[in-house]
Amino acid sequence: MTPRPIVLAGALAALLLPPLSAQPAGPDLAHDEWPARWITCPGAAPRGPGVYHFRKRFTLSGAPAHFVVRVSADNRFILFANGVRIGDGPYRGDLDHWRFETFDLGPQLRAGENTLAATVWNCGALAPTAQMSDQTAFVVQGDTPAEAVANTDGSWQAETERGESFVPISHADISNYYAAAPGERLDAASYDWNWQTSPLPWAGAVTVGTGEPGRYPGPTPRGAGSGINRWFLVPDPLPQMAYEDVPIGRMVRVTGAQPVGAFPATIPARTRATYLLDRGTMTTAYPEVDFGRGRGATIRLRYAEALVDDKGQKGNRNETRGRRLVGLHDTVLADGGEGRSWSPHWWRAWRFLQVEVETADEPLDITAVKAHYTGFPFTERGSFEASDPQLAKIWEVGTRTARMNAHETYMDCAYWEQLQYIGDTRIQALISYVSFGDDRLARQALDAYDDSRISDGLSQSRYPASLNQVIPTFSLYWIGMLHDFWMYRPDQGQLARWVPDTRGVLEWYGRHVRPDGLLGKMPWWNFGDWTRDFVFGVPPQDPDGGSALLTLTYMGALRNAADLEAYLGNESLARDYRRRAQEAGKAVYARCWDEPHGLVADTPAHAHYSEEANAMAVILDVVPKKQQEAVMDAVLRHAPRMPVPSPGEFSPASVYFRFYVARALDHAGMADRYLGSLGPWRTMLGLGLSTFAETAEPTRSDDHAWSAHPDYDLLTLVAGIRPASPGFRTVRIAPHPAGLTSFSARMPHPGGEITVKGTKTDGRWDFDVTLPPGVSGTFAWEGRTVDLPAGESRPLRR
Repeated sequence: MTPRPIVLAGALAALLLPPLSAQPAGPDLAHDEWPARWITCPGAAPRGPGVYHFRKRFTLSGAPAHFVVRVSADNRFILFANGVRIGDGPYRGDLDHWRFETFDLGPQLRAGENTLAATVWNCGALAPTAQMSDQTAFVVQGDTPAEAVANTDGSWQAETERGESFVPISHADISNYYAAAPGERLDAASYDWNWQTSPLPWAGAVTVGTGEPGRYPGPTPRGAGSGINRWFLVPDPLPQMAYEDVPIGRMVRVTGAQPVGAFPATIPARTRATYLLDRGTMTTAYPEVDFGRGRGATIRLRYAEALVDDKGQKGNRNETRGRRLVGLHDTVLADGGEGRSWSPHWWRAWRFLQVEVETADEPLDITAVKAHYTGFPFTERGSFEASDPQLAKIWEVGTRTARMNAHETYMDCAYWEQLQYIGDTRIQALISYVSFGDDRLARQALDAYDDSRISDGLSQSRYPASLNQVIPTFSLYWIGMLHDFWMYRPDQGQLARWVPDTRGVLEWYGRHVRPDGLLGKMPWWNFGDWTRDFVFGVPPQDPDGGSALLTLTYMGALRNAADLEAYLGNESLARDYRRRAQEAGKAVYARCWDEPHGLVADTPAHAHYSEEANAMAVILDVVPKKQQEAVMDAVLRHAPRMPVPSPGEFSPASVYFRFYVARALDHAGMADRYLGSLGPWRTMLGLGLSTFAETAEPTRSDDHAWSAHPDYDLLTLVAGIRPASPGFRTVRIAPHPAGLTSFSARMPHPGGEITVKGTKTDGRWDFDVTLPPGVSGTFAWEGRTVDLPAGESRPLRR
């Protein structure tokens, strides 16, 4: 058990200590001067599942103003100083970039005896796919010689926690693809409840290698390590994740026991009871159950995004009658003791939480069930409101979706996978720029994808991940992410590090271009979209390839890379990329443009058409300007002013790919149609979703990052705020509030804040704009463009 909630209840946020970046510190030790050793628990299986405690008691002559330590572990740790939770980690990376966290313990230390303690765990073969590992181990390194007393070595003590274990995922609980953390189990009778304070000695820790970061991770010539390890340590640039109390939710159903409106509750002996709690919205949090008595009782905490009916259908998420909860669970076996409190080591995602109890010969008291929210500590700085009140709800739910899937990495979905996929992350990063004004998590992701590259030059599709997966199109979107960063955020030298590594991606694609200029058959998973007629997401292809969508995605990456290479002064390479992009576009138009249908076909066979291929062809001007509006009208309505394929020959875009469809609408001069395209999101609201789903119904995931893009679109299309030059040095504002009578938008900018307000009176619009100091731009409306100065202005006033 991790006594996180016992120590911190009621004052959690105040007790969290900031990382080193927020604290003064003494002179840093040289890169190769870490005298600390990686340690492990005697008898621990190096790569097996297990939970372990480490502690060291030491005496200080006085209370230090600062006491800075660096801490890491494999898989994870939670650090305590004198019983206070300091923080956790290490945040995920790979073995060549293994993070260490930095904490200032000074506020929690005192003159006299102090105890530094940690829980460390390794999920072994049950670890989530995002978790990499070498072997179970722990390291603490003082920042200067003054903190050397904290360094891990044989003076630390260790014990195996026999009361906690990890549970394989049951098909009865999870019947769809699941890659996140396993369930956990507490046997309270075997748990060491006093592990931090007990005076009983433990065995000495065993050293397994040096703690030195950098080029050589194993034992040094000093011979202090007892084995070779694989952790190349790097400082973690991210802050500690949020950890704060949130409501557990309302009691909506009790069966098998006396109904209660909320906990506490007493469950009689030899009773089976369930308590269903509904938060009303999804959360990511550490659940906590506080209990007493009930020797031999079993408590299960079960989590779900939604309830299901007898057919396994979710339906309206607000309905509970006749519905049941199926999902991941944690198990607690009570020992009869009083004042027990337990929380799993890894957070859970849920809207509905069910407490299932089976008592033995003694009543069980459940005194409380709590939730402690965790996630990346974003500050919401963007906003959007309008005369259509449902847009504010779409904004709210989109923001919650973005936050649910932002932790120490971005995540595609908080419940099912918790993996950082490029396709999702590109959208998440843009939302981070325009809603939160924060690029820290985006830079982490761009570094991770750079680090993930395989020998042929492609990035992996998701990273960090212990299981390799390559989606070549996502490598192209990684280049798009770099271009987005270049436009929205000031470059401080990162692009010079990242951009050269994109060349291998484009050369890999160049080797797969057919003589006619289209891409041929390619290895790996060539995902395009989750939509009808795309088999496992792969767009239609002829026997020898020839996919218009894949070729267009390659073309877009060439253009983005050309801009980046030119920015770095590599004009000859930029020219080559532009030439290759032009050839790809000509090939798509020559082989795939279907004049009778007025659409781009998915392949030269002209047997199938898709919204995805046509949207990309419009964005890249493969479809001539004069035809773009007709094309977009066709793909949006399927019944345009021209013949169209039958429904079986046409694939509409998913909620994910509608991000690119919105870009196509804007490029075709049809951004006024955007608000009319929000039907899928309005439908989700009508079904009671509190986050936006992975796909249209039926959907696996009720909470999926890529579906949050209306937050980005409301600011950049409806309010019309976007960069006009790299680094957001200048601004272009071109609103498209069709159907509204008023709107108000706020977007963070590297130099401050941009606001745009519009009001329609007697059929005419008036606008108020504010730009940050030193930032200028232009305002476009109904074919007119005027200059915008820094500060407040009223462009095109009546």
